[in-house]
Amino acid sequence: MQFKSMVISNVEVSPNYFRMRMTAPQELASAVPGQFVMLKVNDAIDPLLRRPFGLFDVGSFVPEYAGCGAQVYCEILYKVVGKGTKLLSALHHGDLVDLLVPLGKGFQMGPAGEEKVLVGGGVGLAPLYYLAKELKERGEKVRLFAGGRNRDDVLCITEFERLGVETYVATDDGTLGERGFVTQVLERHLSSGMRIFACGPTPMLNAVAKMSQEHGVPCQVSMEAYMACGVGACLGCVMKGANHTDETPDYRCVCKDGPVFDSFELQWS
Repeated sequence: MQFKSMVISNVEVSPNYFRMRMTAPQELASAVPGQFVMLKVNDAIDPLLRRPFGLFDVGSFVPEYAGCGAQVYCEILYKVVGKGTKLLSALHHGDLVDLLVPLGKGFQMGPAGEEKVLVGGGVGLAPLYYLAKELKERGEKVRLFAGGRNRDDVLCITEFERLGVETYVATDDGTLGERGFVTQVLERHLSSGMRIFACGPTPMLNAVAKMSQEHGVPCQVSMEAYMACGVGACLGCVMKGANHTDETPDYRCVCKDGPVFDSFELQWS
């Protein structure tokens, strides 16, 4: 559904990374971790298209205005990389944005009793926080493996730790946690009886998918893609499915069929 949302807060949590909280429709209270919103910053022609953002958190609050009941809010985590996100970073409390919510297919949490392993980097940590929150409410054991180029790319680790999530961190330059790729840390801890949920850069997801196959561990990945519509109409975010060939095409829309897929559904390089 389309919703005119009011910004509640918009805070820089790391250089060029922001966490925005905004009002949301009641329907979003039942959103599944891994789903996303399409956001339009203003009514101007430029930027024309909405931007997709994974849900970092969904909750409720009581406004300060007298007589108001509880109001649903949602949060997104984003990096300033272009004109649209630059405009977004300049918004303040009370500014309005236009949302399409909730969109896409989210994570399937799997049976109770399995150890849940979350793997993410940069803004890929956004849907994993919402997932971790839901898993911990179910009493699940959750580990997080977070990576980035440097310490600035490893976001909101304290929030995960407050949930009771065991965290492991790796950075390419060693400025936070171990030096190297987070997938190297993951491989040392991976074993049967686990279920992986991953979101982040495609090369990282590629490595995680191959690792999960080698160890026989179920794995879901949340894919990132450029999107124009968010509902599968424009076909601008298609990826090759596992059975794709030139003779028998097998394409999946990230926005409609995903963004969350079982890793075996996709064709990896």
